[in-house]
Amino acid sequence: MSMIIAGVMSGTSADGINVALVRLSARGQECPRHTLLAHAEYPFPAPVRRAILEMMNAELARVADLARLNFLLGELYAEAVAKTAREHRVKLDLVGCHGQTLYHQGVAARFLGRKLAVTWQTGEGAVIAARLGVPVVSDFRPADMAAGGKGAPLVPFLDYSLYRDQRVGRIAQNIGGIANLTAIPAGASLRQVLAFDTGPGNMVMDAVMEELFGKRYDRDGKISASGRVLDGVIAQLLRAHFFRQKPPRTAGREEFGREYVGRFLQICHGASKSDVVATATALTARTIADAVQRFVLPRFGARRKRRDHQMIVSGGGTRNPTLMAMLRDEIAPLGIGLHFSDEFGLPAEAKEAVAFALLAHETWHRRPSNVPSATGAKRAAILGKISYA
Repeated sequence: MSMIIAGVMSGTSADGINVALVRLSARGQECPRHTLLAHAEYPFPAPVRRAILEMMNAELARVADLARLNFLLGELYAEAVAKTAREHRVKLDLVGCHGQTLYHQGVAARFLGRKLAVTWQTGEGAVIAARLGVPVVSDFRPADMAAGGKGAPLVPFLDYSLYRDQRVGRIAQNIGGIANLTAIPAGASLRQVLAFDTGPGNMVMDAVMEELFGKRYDRDGKISASGRVLDGVIAQLLRAHFFRQKPPRTAGREEFGREYVGRFLQICHGASKSDVVATATALTARTIADAVQRFVLPRFGARRKRRDHQMIVSGGGTRNPTLMAMLRDEIAPLGIGLHFSDEFGLPAEAKEAVAFALLAHETWHRRPSNVPSATGAKRAAILGKISYA
């Protein structure tokens, strides 16, 4: 029996809402089959985006505003899904909504006498269910964390479904606000999948553009293409503990947000604006390649022919040709070819939304969908909370 599910995602860059309408059919050996019916993107109004970014500042966020944002995002998610379903004449059975991450601390820290790992995705599922008249699965990450995991990454379940191959080792690389990868060795089972955050994706680049040029992002990578990469700055930044930390690991604005960007700009002091943007762009490409060399290639095995390895890129970063060229140059010496998820039938911008439609499907059928080898969880877990219409 098949279901039509809307997957809803808004990433750490807080650019807007991605909606994917997906038909999911009977479960295969480890993952159900899926067909993408439609995909749409809805930018956040500027005041909403500003409010979201302000709420990510844990020191300044006000409780009343956090509560209001939770309900507001529920309304906006519901409107985005309703519009997409209406335009494509689709009747929904279920919604899977990731929500907007405001805070993620994957490693336990002491609080009031207890050591806790915590996360917070906002966007009220009950509001979405009431407006759309269908059940909603939301708040996916806490169940994995309760099982001892870091609550991220969760997309590897989809990556394995899409990209596993008996002969080819593949790396599914997503570049959103944060960059993360899923490594699938040739012939791997789901238990052998490795996944982790490599470091900044678009987050540092976008913040630098905002600070230096008053623009939300480097359109078509034109400014970074005109600059020169400050290799000494990159080398200094790569010494940070995060990049040496073994997987599983996660990152967010706590690692690469406002404070990090402030330090980055201080280190680049005196350089031209275009050089600073080029360096921020190169930081994303270098940290991805560094993570692959340190942690992924050893898993793929020395006996494998290097030309067999593929990196399949998705996310907003694919729209930046300069970043893609830098990444291609960084991974070529490692014997890895660069591909786009579009080549495998899934538009780069739709991938994460499709992932949460798939995870919602598994939750609805009471099946676990975290990947313990990716998150560090002690056991498989059924993810999310269900709001009924």
